[in-house]
This record gives sequence, C-alpha cells and structure tokens, in this order.
Amino acid sequence: METSRIAQVLDEMGTLLEVRGENPFRCRAYHNAAQSLGSLPSDLSEMIANGSLAEVPGIGETMLAKIVQLATTGHLPAFDELKHSTPPGLVALLRVPGLGPKKIKTLHDDLKIESLADLRAAGEAGKIAALKGFGAKTQTKILEGITFIEKVGDRILQSRALRLVAPIIAAVREHPAVIRAEVCGSLRRRKETIGDLDIVFSAEEPAPVLDRFVALPEVAQVLAHGPTKASVRLAEGVQCDLRGVADDQYAFALHYFTGSKEHNIAMRRRAIARGYTLNEYSLSSPSASVACQTETDLYAALGLAYIPPELREDVGEIELAERGPIPPLVERSDLTGTFHCHTDWSDGGATLKEMAEAARERGLKYLGIADHSRSAAYAGGLSVERVRAQWKEIDRLNEEFGSSFHLYKGTESDILADGSLDFPDELLDGFDYVVASVHSQFGMPRAEMTERIVRAVSNPRVTMLGHPSGRLLLARDAYDVDLDAVIDAAARAGTMIEINANPHRLDLDAAHCRRARERGVVLVINPDAHSTSGLDDLEYGVGVARRAGLGPDHVFNASAPGIVARLLAKRRKDRC
Repeated sequence: METSRIAQVLDEMGTLLEVRGENPFRCRAYHNAAQSLGSLPSDLSEMIANGSLAEVPGIGETMLAKIVQLATTGHLPAFDELKHSTPPGLVALLRVPGLGPKKIKTLHDDLKIESLADLRAAGEAGKIAALKGFGAKTQTKILEGITFIEKVGDRILQSRALRLVAPIIAAVREHPAVIRAEVCGSLRRRKETIGDLDIVFSAEEPAPVLDRFVALPEVAQVLAHGPTKASVRLAEGVQCDLRGVADDQYAFALHYFTGSKEHNIAMRRRAIARGYTLNEYSLSSPSASVACQTETDLYAALGLAYIPPELREDVGEIELAERGPIPPLVERSDLTGTFHCHTDWSDGGATLKEMAEAARERGLKYLGIADHSRSAAYAGGLSVERVRAQWKEIDRLNEEFGSSFHLYKGTESDILADGSLDFPDELLDGFDYVVASVHSQFGMPRAEMTERIVRAVSNPRVTMLGHPSGRLLLARDAYDVDLDAVIDAAARAGTMIEINANPHRLDLDAAHCRRARERGVVLVINPDAHSTSGLDDLEYGVGVARRAGLGPDHVFNASAPGIVARLLAKRRKDRC
C-alpha cells in the first residue's frame, strides 16, 4: 500500500474513533501519525527496513505495527472492523461543512441521526436548533450544507481519482494481451472533480483482460461484465469502467471517451461538414474509412493540429487548432520554484530546512516561505517578533545553500474585513514577497467582499493574491465575490494571482485564469504546502494552468531563477 493511502487510512481511523466518542488522545494519535507519514524524510519501505520509522515523532510501537501491516499486506483488520461497526451514514455527515466528529456524536446520541436524510429531517423539524451547543444559526448552516452536498453529488477530488486509478491502469497495462491503454474521461482532461473512472485499452482479444479486471483486489462489486466492457464499483465506492477495442479503433475510442461531450459534438460536426462520420470506432466516408493510429492522426484528418486533452471543452480550442500547432502548454518541469509554503513556524509540519531540501529534491531552485500572519491564531500565525526571528534563520540557511538554492522571505498575510493587511507596512516592506488571502468572514455581502479584496490587490505591498475565491472543492462554495472586478484591479496594480494547487482548492479556476491572462495578469502556481509532500501538489496546479491554455510565458514561476529574483526585487523596491 502506498504511503499516502496508509496515511489516509490512519486519519480515517482517527475520525471514526472521534465519531464514536473514543478517547480523544487515542483519536489524536492516529491523526498525528497520518500527518507524520506525510512528511517522511525518505521512502517508507526503506525506513521500515532500516528501523528508522520508529524514530519518527508520532509513531509509537503500536502505530508502527499497524503501518507495517498496511504497507506489507495492504489490509488492517482493526480498520475493517471499525468501518464495519460504525454506521456508514455517520461518516457521510462529515461532508457537511462545519459539522465535526463531536457534533456528529451528539446528533447521533441525542437525535438518533445516522444519515443525511435523518439530519435534514431533524433540521427541518427544528430539532437541531434545540440541542445544546447548536442553535438556530447552526441549524440553518447545516441545512445549507446538506443542499450543497446534494448539488455536488458523489464526485471525488482529482487527487483521489488519480490514487484510485493508478493500480488499476498499471494492472491493465501489465496484461500480456494489452497493446495500449489509457485513462480517459474527465480525469484525463484534469477536471477539478471526477464522477467515475474510465479506461480504454486495445487488444486482439479483450475478454481475458476484462476477466482479470473484475477480479482485481480493488474491486468490491461487479456491476456489468461483457465481452468488450466491464463496470465495477471499487472498495471506496467509486465506479470504474473498462472498455476494450481493436488496436485500429483505439485512437477513436480514446478521443471519444476522453470527451468532453461538447468537444466531441463540435468534432462530429466538423467531420460531417467534410463528408465524414466520426464515432468511437472510426472516421469514415460513404466510400472509405480513414486509418488513424493516434489522436494526432485523427485531428490531422480533420484539418486540425493536435489538441491536448486539457483543452477539449469547446471553448475555442478547435479554432485555435485550425490556425496551426497549439503553443506548448506549461509543464511541471517548467517550474523553477514556488511560493506560498508553510513550515512548523506556523501550521506546517516540516522545518525550514526540511522544506528547502524537499524542494531541491524535486528540482526546484528556490522556495518561498509564507507562514501565516498574526491574526491567524488558529494556524500559529507569527507575531512581528517571530517574523524577524524567522528572517534570521532564512538568512542563515541561504548562506549555507550558497548559489545552489534560495529561500525567499514571505508571508501569507490575512486580508482583514476592511481590505487592509494583517501586518504594519514597515514589516511588510521587509518581506521579499507578500501573499494576501482571505481567511475569515466568508459570508460578507458580494459588494463588500469584492471591495475588500480589490483594496487588498491594489495595495502595492501585495505581490500575489492567494486562493482568490476561497472555495474548498466538494466542501465549501466560493465566497460571493465579483472575480472579474478583482482581476481588473490586479491588472491595474500589477499584482499576481495564484493558482492554488492544493487539490482541495484548485483556485483560481481555469475559466478565470483565461480571463486573467487576457487582462495581462501574471499567474503563479503555488502548492499552499503544509508538508514536504505538499510540494507534489504543484502538478495539480499545472493541470489548471493547462486547462486555461497557459504556456510557460504566462506563469511567473516558470521563469528562470534570475528573472524571478529581479522581478521580486523590483516590485519590492517600487513599493518601499
């Protein structure tokens, strides 16, 4: 079992124990162990082999045994028993914004609530408001949260979808009968959230591959099993479909099942206008079929340059491909560094040096530290004195690194209700850069929230706006703000806007990234990393940028390190 999945299991065990009202110290032990696994200094299997895992904080003898069992067998009977003995509806209640394990236990004990349906009925009957510690406002928020959950349905985060599909696509590709195989659907297009998983493969005889697929250990239920397609429900509840085609049909099937529906309709219309019929198996005319080995061949047959999957949403990509090759989209390898990273000085899980070393291991040449400002007491926000102490530590590390790597002094400064920042100007002037973010009073009226953020991005001391809409995918809607007005203000001020790469955020979204680029706003891809593993989230931010059609020239941290240094120094000089 992969380290990330082990951490997820431990974290889920802690949550299940909380919901059941178990000893809070025991619950916290699981959460702490999960967090520790996210910041390991080296490979988990290597640390198990050499015994160093036992030295990691938060991993005692009992927890170590559970981790080893998960890593070696992929299963933990204690986890299976815990899930089996906990009403599944209680876990679903955790999706309701603002409803934590303690409140869920109270709802279960006092009102016998075991599902979202029970919760809605109790709320509509006014029973939740009558409970101690809840009240009318909490009841209203809970009902609004249920409505939000019903709106997003059973979709999952892109990061979870990738984790689930990885062992399955690997198993399909390893089958001796398989010629080619690829993940399709919205996941291949890097949509923020995913409904189900789709895989297409080619083989002379698909049936043996499908037989192997339905027998995989990840499969909990077989929904359908035919000669060319099988559908299953995975152990984590997500549906996965596998389709087999002949190899000469593969390019057409890959294109069709990648989508989007809108892109496919536009492509079929284009084919019809040229006397062809396009479907998931072929491109043909009344007199002949057009052989296409790859998707590039398919697009070329219709007079188009190849269109990357991320752009296939019928938002102008076909017109762009008519004019010639689409300019290269930004790649993860283009990023020379990143900003908006947290350390154990605030709410991060790793030291300054650990974050720097992890960035270097990932090929980055610089890293921006942006621990929370003083108002964020819930996240260990830094006082003025602690900021200055952190600067000294960064200076010391930069001397140690020399010219091979650089740490930038930054802050994630709270945007206060009136649009001002959380630190005095004289302190802000000492940072290499400033990320300004909203972390409170999300429910402000639209005009006030817009004015608040416009004032912040217009501040010459703000280098970049953090997670602009404040959304948490599948958990919380964006706050009510006119992002077009914010983008216009950022364009006037020369303030960058971040693409927050945390898979729970992916904020700014692709549509607004396109708008920002059109207005001349520079985008910057930041991971909002709270651990060394959080740096890997940069890949998700790259996916958003690619969906927006951004190339390296549109992304600040795809610039050479020297250019980044000069531009930051110039903006700092101009603001002081």
